Amino acid sequence: MTRLRDKALWKVLLVTMAFALMTAACGGDNGGSSGGSGSGSTDQPLSGEITASGSSTVEPITSTIAQLFSQENPDVAISVDGPGTGDGFALFCEGKTDISDASRPIEAEEQKLCKKGGIDYIELKVAIDGISVLTSKDNTEIDCLDFKDLYALLGPESEGFENWSDADVLGEEIGAGHVPYPDVPLEITAPGEESGTYDSFGELVLESIAYEDQGIKEDAPVIRPDYQSSANDNVIIQGVAGNETSLGWVGYAFYTENADKVRAIPVAEEGDDCIEPTEETIAAGEYPIARDLYFYVNAANAEENEALTAFVDYYLTEENLSTAVQETGYVEVPADVVQETITVWEDKETGTRDG
Repeated sequence: MTRLRDKALWKVLLVTMAFALMTAACGGDNGGSSGGSGSGSTDQPLSGEITASGSSTVEPITSTIAQLFSQENPDVAISVDGPGTGDGFALFCEGKTDISDASRPIEAEEQKLCKKGGIDYIELKVAIDGISVLTSKDNTEIDCLDFKDLYALLGPESEGFENWSDADVLGEEIGAGHVPYPDVPLEITAPGEESGTYDSFGELVLESIAYEDQGIKEDAPVIRPDYQSSANDNVIIQGVAGNETSLGWVGYAFYTENADKVRAIPVAEEGDDCIEPTEETIAAGEYPIARDLYFYVNAANAEENEALTAFVDYYLTEENLSTAVQETGYVEVPADVVQETITVWEDKETGTRDG
């Protein structure tokens, strides 16, 4: 089984095995390979280059598909990287990548950037994730947090809080469900601004409290800036695991891969009805911090690059997509959503439906 610990081997995945045709094939022998397609030659294997970048959350899914595809198409060079959703869209909208993995829909400013760069894109939904709020295995004092607790500890008004208990007054003011907090150091390690997981956590958990309840200026940051941030989910896991009274968040797959090192805190939108992130609670829509995962394809490149089109076709077959999502620890989208995604790709429907 492909595990997330293997993804480092695929972070910059250059599958460039050069299986040259034998002399007889080069001489025009039509009785040879039945392998890919070429310019009018049935024995020409599929070849070319594909570049994918973006979300570190979606990267393991795309890397798993790339591994499977490369076994059948060794002459296609595939690069997969995961600097973060925002950084990925910046490259994509400049025309530097074919695929942009994303742990959130493309935002308005990114849409404008792509329009300016003349990039039309096809939006494809591939999996569901549950953002997992984490602490160390040794922290037994916290067993439930609601959104207002998380705001008191992680929102913009908590900047400068060094202990969990520093958030007591703010928590009481906003009606957080689990005040008082323990009088112990608050060590936060979490995604940075380049990450779609950062954006999604702010949007799903903190924005309504900040903008509607607390009167924070619209579009102002809703996550405190003073914490250890990283675009590398493994660094976040190390930070959370290494501090007894830690707090952080990552995508569900990174939590499950490291469940022996960190503990997921059950979460409620409000009150005490806290729910743990599991495949079942995420799929059922019960876990309150769930989100869709995507990848975006450069439409013009898909028209011109036969290898890219073949790769996306391969990605979206139900068997391959199911295998990749399961092996990387995420949650499959319902069958009707898979079919909708396939239809969008077959129709080459450009633009965003969710952004």
